[in-house]
Amino acid sequence: AGALPRAVAVLSFSVLLSARGAAQRRPAHSNLLANCWSPLHPVNMFNSYNVKFHHSKALTSPYPGSHIERSQVPEDKVGWLTEWEDYNPVEYTAKSVLAGPSWADPQINDEGFSPKFNERDGEVERKSLNGLYVVENGRPRNPAGRTGLTGRGLLGRWGPNHAADPVVTRWKRDGSGNKVAHPVTGKNILQFVAIKRRDCGEWAIPGGMVDPGEKITATLKREFEEEALNSLQKSPEEKAKLQKQLQKLFSQEHFVVYRGYVDDPRNTDNAWMETEAVNYHDETGETMDNLPLEAGDDAGAVKWVDISEKLELYASHSYFIKLVTEKQGAHWSEDPGSECHE
Repeated sequence: AGALPRAVAVLSFSVLLSARGAAQRRPAHSNLLANCWSPLHPVNMFNSYNVKFHHSKALTSPYPGSHIERSQVPEDKVGWLTEWEDYNPVEYTAKSVLAGPSWADPQINDEGFSPKFNERDGEVERKSLNGLYVVENGRPRNPAGRTGLTGRGLLGRWGPNHAADPVVTRWKRDGSGNKVAHPVTGKNILQFVAIKRRDCGEWAIPGGMVDPGEKITATLKREFEEEALNSLQKSPEEKAKLQKQLQKLFSQEHFVVYRGYVDDPRNTDNAWMETEAVNYHDETGETMDNLPLEAGDDAGAVKWVDISEKLELYASHSYFIKLVTEKQGAHWSEDPGSECHE
């Protein structure tokens, strides 16, 4: 068994939801938090407030890529601190994971497999960005609560599965090169590079899993190259040219938007997604103007998208994008009540 996490308080899950989900079920107290916590720096949110979040997408059925239905988890039974003797989750790990690919762990009871949870385990990072998680009967426990499903689902690692999401932005400009302001708010409109995911058809930030032993900075750059520039299909000469152009953008000062648990439909009681979302902003637009966007790897399409609250994106991506607009002072909503005023 592991130590109980320090986080006890539970806030509305809407903090980590897309704009659409949040609009459906957001109580008033969470509006204040979701919209006005940017001065507190979200990276430190868990540590500063000892807060844990409910999840919503991690409770949806059927489980992605299957006909598996999760056990129903009432909202008041999500948290592990609430006793629930009759909790009977469905056990499911996808065949693609059980086949033993290089990116996946063996089953917990497999001979010779003794993972070191809550620490660096060889090349695999099993530490959570949110602090210690409980290990019960040899299995790690989702820090955000029950999901109605045990096992790993589509996720390779027991415990945290680490990803990186590069948010590449520029200002929207007119034909003369001037920044375009929103007619209602007067704030400049920000654009970001979005991909359309092949697996679910939703628009998202290009990103992906951190390889064992790989630094987050390398993952961010690699995933952007593969998904938004189709670097895997480029010749060595073309790839070298792209990397030289990108180096300028990815080596400049950047903003860590979020680090921590992600409300993802693939999450289970024993395996969950965590990410580090980082904003790389091309202030002049000169770097990205010369990079030909081309969908590759897991992306079905790629394009520059105008940012506003009307965006409906995969997992928690709308929330990450909103934090970027706050940081850059860009347009987000025509409703003045949804913006922060210090």
